[in-house]
Amino acid sequence: MPRYRLHIAYDGTDFHGWQKQFQPRTVAESARGSEVGAGPRVLGPSIIPGDERVELRTVQGVLERALFDLVRQRVTTLGASRTDAGVHARGQTVAFSTTADRLGPPDDRLGRALNSRLPEDVRVEGCFVVADGFDPISDCVAKGYRYALFVDQERPLWERRFVHHVREPLDAERMQRGVERLVGTHDFASFAQIAHGRESSVRTIRHGAVTRCDDDPRRIDITVSGDGFLYNMVRIIAGTLVEVGRGRLEAEELSGVLAAADRRAAGPTLPPTGLTLEWQRYPDPIGTVGETF
Repeated sequence: MPRYRLHIAYDGTDFHGWQKQFQPRTVAESARGSEVGAGPRVLGPSIIPGDERVELRTVQGVLERALFDLVRQRVTTLGASRTDAGVHARGQTVAFSTTADRLGPPDDRLGRALNSRLPEDVRVEGCFVVADGFDPISDCVAKGYRYALFVDQERPLWERRFVHHVREPLDAERMQRGVERLVGTHDFASFAQIAHGRESSVRTIRHGAVTRCDDDPRRIDITVSGDGFLYNMVRIIAGTLVEVGRGRLEAEELSGVLAAADRRAAGPTLPPTGLTLEWQRYPDPIGTVGETF
């Protein structure tokens, strides 16, 4: 049974995240369209016979429907990162296996065939055949995220789906000194949702940077990469660095925030809008998926 690896990108605005989700029909349909500009958030009835649930619109859900339409066989996909609702991706890695012989070689034709069946906010960027045991989660050795801020009194228009709006001025140099305090191996309990579901909150951040974009000084990007991240970790790091940029917290205090191992010691969790999964790295010939920084 051949195993395939996809590199996909998506605008997460109108998705309930990566992972498939179901809700009772009455709950899902009453919520449909309740969010202004949210787009179609419900895919339709569950494909499980006799199940009265409705499938919410997720990236995994639309991808598996496109694959079913292509191979006429139910395919279960596994994504490297379970991005939350509203989070975007430039370099999500997905693996699946199928006994169908309709896919053919993993060349441009396969990507085009899938893209013709996917909605406009998801796109396959690359297709590869991999070893049967390839696991996009456990085989990943590093990944990188970007959190984008738009700093201006006026709200953004064209960038609004991909940035978090901050009205107060921010000092990017102070924020850079702050993120440098987080580089290394630490207990990041202060920077994770309390019920993060992991046995250990120790993680390694290999790189962290805060940069103001040359072509638009209103845009500040926070980039971090490491061996793995806890639930909401990047959004909490970004929220804490915004507090540093506002002058409400000193950069040097972040060492104490880490040492506290207490979620209350760090800053707020910023919205998912500004967060993008940029890339993932694997120890195989295919190498890095997505962009690096």
